[in-house]
Amino acid sequence: MGMNQFLQSLSDLETINRAPGYFKFEQHSVAAHSFKVAEVAQFLGDVEEQAGHEINWRLLYEKSLNHDYTERFIGDIKTPVKYATPQLRSMLADVEKSLTANFIKNEIPTQFQTAYARRLGEGKDDSLEGQILSVADKVDLLYESFGEIQKGNPEPVYMSIYRESLATILKFKQMACVQYFLSSVLPEMLAADFSDRQKLAQLTNDLLKEKRA
Repeated sequence: MGMNQFLQSLSDLETINRAPGYFKFEQHSVAAHSFKVAEVAQFLGDVEEQAGHEINWRLLYEKSLNHDYTERFIGDIKTPVKYATPQLRSMLADVEKSLTANFIKNEIPTQFQTAYARRLGEGKDDSLEGQILSVADKVDLLYESFGEIQKGNPEPVYMSIYRESLATILKFKQMACVQYFLSSVLPEMLAADFSDRQKLAQLTNDLLKEKRA
């Protein structure tokens, strides 16, 4: 038993499209998302480090690169469906956990199993690195939805995804990286010229005011 199955399975992530079932101008695969989240997490980690916080960079890279690997087992489920109820989310998490454990046991060589159990486990925990991953994941989703809105996609789901992504990011507003994102990155995004700019700016401002209250 070698690492062939794991290495071969990486190509599967290129064939799993995100936001399935909705019209989109630009397709995004799980593989591309994982790379982008790692890049975003790297930047957010830089901000946290400059703010005086110690970053476990190995852990951060492992979490961000591998956080959606388990989607090769069940695919990318629509966000509104995935979070429809806590019970459903918990059931899906249990399925992912079970399939991942079986994959590690049956396909990963014994000497690497501990490392891959760590890498393929739930990365969004209470550690600083886990919180950075939670933010980075939603930052990329925010940009994916923004890209569709900017291109004039009429599907209302992208406004909903944008709102849900920003609302989740704001749950971590105490973090230095989130404060930087809100003050320096988000305004630059919204300064772009596109047809729904005013509507998106209003939605953003409403959310920001709501979270300050």
